[in-house]
Amino acid sequence: MASEKTGMGLEPNVAGLLCYLVGWVTGLVFFLMEKDNKFVRFHAMQSIVVSGALMVIGLVLSPIMLVAPLLSVLIWPLFYLLCVALWIVLMVKAYQNKMFKVPWAGNFAEKHI
Repeated sequence: MASEKTGMGLEPNVAGLLCYLVGWVTGLVFFLMEKDNKFVRFHAMQSIVVSGALMVIGLVLSPIMLVAPLLSVLIWPLFYLLCVALWIVLMVKAYQNKMFKVPWAGNFAEKHI
């Protein structure tokens, strides 16, 4: 990717990493603030989509805690572990200047930057 600084004065790889730092919040900030750098805009949009989808999945899984507490003891730790692992992978890939695409979310982000 381009090594020139973004409109916010950051290196693109640092800005890409920061898009994921606080999920959709930092994704939205970078998407609105960065107008020119497609690398940063891609990671910002992917951050919004991925974190939004994970929030919806979490909300859908929430009733399991009430209905099947024993099952939730198994599902929640696995869900959170997968979320944290994905979060780390996305930040590392962005820092490495890679346009790593999460299935579906990456394609959506690419079309909407």
